[in-house]
Amino acid sequence: MIRRLLPRSLAWRTALFLSLALMLVQAAGLTIHALDRVDLQRLAISREISARAFGVWRTVLLAPPDRRESMLYDIDLPPGLVVDLSEMPAVRPGMQRAPLALVRLFRLDLIGGGLSRFRPKEALVAGGPHPGILVVAMQLPDGPWLNMWLSVPPPRPWHSETFLFAFVLMTGAAWALILWATRRLTRPVAALARAAERLGRDVNTPPLPENGPSEVATAARAFNTMAERIRRFVGDRTQMLAAIGHDLRTPITRLRLRAEFLDDDEQRRKMLADLDEMEAMVNATLAFARDDSATEPSVPLDLAALCRTVLDEAADARPDMDPEAIAYEGPERLRIRARPIALKRALANLVGNALNYGGSAKIRLEDAGGRPEGLVRLAIEDDGPGIPEESLEAVFQPFRRLETSRNRETGGTGLGLPIARNILRAHGGDVVLHNRGTAGLTALVTLPA
Repeated sequence: MIRRLLPRSLAWRTALFLSLALMLVQAAGLTIHALDRVDLQRLAISREISARAFGVWRTVLLAPPDRRESMLYDIDLPPGLVVDLSEMPAVRPGMQRAPLALVRLFRLDLIGGGLSRFRPKEALVAGGPHPGILVVAMQLPDGPWLNMWLSVPPPRPWHSETFLFAFVLMTGAAWALILWATRRLTRPVAALARAAERLGRDVNTPPLPENGPSEVATAARAFNTMAERIRRFVGDRTQMLAAIGHDLRTPITRLRLRAEFLDDDEQRRKMLADLDEMEAMVNATLAFARDDSATEPSVPLDLAALCRTVLDEAADARPDMDPEAIAYEGPERLRIRARPIALKRALANLVGNALNYGGSAKIRLEDAGGRPEGLVRLAIEDDGPGIPEESLEAVFQPFRRLETSRNRETGGTGLGLPIARNILRAHGGDVVLHNRGTAGLTALVTLPA
């Protein structure tokens, strides 16, 4: 579940983890701030309540006896302080003892200090009916008692009206900064991934810039070195194969000339046929190894028109075949970017394979259609016997022919499917084979839209 919910992008994952860490740090910092603020508020409020309580005592003490009630009624008392003038003290025998912490918090230990004329005749302190409440009873010189109930109101650590706005603004700014930083830091990784994908399509892709942080520059330098070694290897292999092709064609040509002087017509015909087959195999092998499509530039082309052209040329090359055996189904136009000659060769190999071994070839073309992978799908179907399931991948190996399931008389070198797959993979696509139910084979081609 967690893996499914995690973003796929490295930048978004990094931003998510950094944001969660920032939120935890902010929560811890705000909790510490709130606790300190609660302590300060508690101390400040208790000091204000105790100061007002002593002020009320002095006011009542200095007021004439007949005006004490009215003056006490007119005093604006803060929250947490309730006073009452009575003939009896509010502190009764049996009440719980006053907590020492609350006594010190409200500074009630100062009741007996100060000038003698402001000292109460008697002072009683006890715990209230609920925790956090103190009951104080101080007797006036002429007999009445001033009863007070002291308590600290619940703290309000987030009472500021701008706190929520400031918190949202701070979080939004931090999120934007984290996202910008992570995208900037992971940009070289995305560039390296794109360069690797381009290298898979075109070995002559331009090198990566070797700048930025030391780690990024080192990775880019290693990638460029790898690409240069691959280009050197491909160039050396191509040069070697060109030399081999030249050396092989020379003895084949000499043998062909010598065969022309044979008196036996049957032997001459067989020898020339073997030489033609040998030359065809050499040419196909060299074409497969050279991979001339790698040097062809990619241009916009109409894939639908290219499919119809390949089918038309295949039909022209087989005038005796039923016209209904070759068909196209799909959009009238579908533009992609590809190498025209190479792609035509790959499709021609697949269509020729279907006609040679299946007796028919039908192309079904579908565009990307809003699919998330953004791939064009092209299916080439035939009505042949198909091939065993365990050999669906093996037929893409060079020189691999399945004589038990394909007609031997059709010939071939076993390089048509490998060449087609190499070309399609060089375009960023692929081709796979599937058996169609009881009869027929489907070659499913995918290409970037």
